Amino acid sequence: MTDSPVLVITALGDVTADLVLSELYGRGIPAVRLDPAVDFPEPARMSVRVGAASFTGNLATASRHVELSAVRSVYWRRPTPYGDPRRSESPPQRFALEQSRAGYTGTLTALPGALHVNHPVRNRAADHKSGQLGTAARLGFSVPETLITNVPRHAREFAAEHGTVIYKPVHGVHLTGEDGRNRTIWVRPVHADELDDSIALCPHLFQACVPKIADIRLAAVGDKLFATRIDTTGDHLDWRQDQRLITCSPMPIPYTVREGVEYFLRAFGLTFGAFDFALDGNGRWWFLECNPNGQWAFVDEPTVRDIASALADILQKGSPT
Repeated sequence: MTDSPVLVITALGDVTADLVLSELYGRGIPAVRLDPAVDFPEPARMSVRVGAASFTGNLATASRHVELSAVRSVYWRRPTPYGDPRRSESPPQRFALEQSRAGYTGTLTALPGALHVNHPVRNRAADHKSGQLGTAARLGFSVPETLITNVPRHAREFAAEHGTVIYKPVHGVHLTGEDGRNRTIWVRPVHADELDDSIALCPHLFQACVPKIADIRLAAVGDKLFATRIDTTGDHLDWRQDQRLITCSPMPIPYTVREGVEYFLRAFGLTFGAFDFALDGNGRWWFLECNPNGQWAFVDEPTVRDIASALADILQKGSPT
């Protein structure tokens, strides 16, 4: 097992993955970083042979060679998407992209005996807001009243009922501007008179406003949980909008929240999850969402080290034999 490598699937510049890689290297664990949409077909090469009772193959990059059947675990972070949405591919290019996505990525998700943190299929299943909120409510979390709709009248009635409501995308999305830079749609308050018939174009998510005094980011790594209180300077509803204005500090986790998080991970088959809560003046934790592949490298330094160590522990151990 000593020579069994860990694969880290992510794009260049992923600081979160860098922290885990550094921890693995420090333990003498062989780790190989891959970004399939960038590494293939150049400079990497891959061949896999599947038989009645075997799965063998190898992957070679410019500097490393990996026996795929020996991989102990895969840290599936944030690889580069295949294809450029701003560019129109020819039929042969589109064919090659689709075959690459299915061939390279498909193989890396099917490695026999390897632990995935998390398996991308599990990530996708857990990434839907409606499923998250419904599961959280069933598990006993406090969940703000929520409406997902593309009916303008229903949206206006919901906003009028609650006074001020919060708007957020049903799914996180980055929009590319004319300058080629990504744009993010931030969480923001809206009123009934702002909601026009353009809502009919697609589903939108509205939530009753929680009178929060702080935010909480909870990173769950298996049965190890790390909660960080996030205080924001000024009136900023979405703390992600300017992280220069936030202060992070560790905080204890109530037993009911700890138990709910463990059941939530189990329900979606996740090893890791980044949970967002709103904390109100009575100390109540309100479940907002769980990003199955969320960030944690921005919190206080001791907690960052602890999370990186916990992830390295799981990746080093691999799947139970």
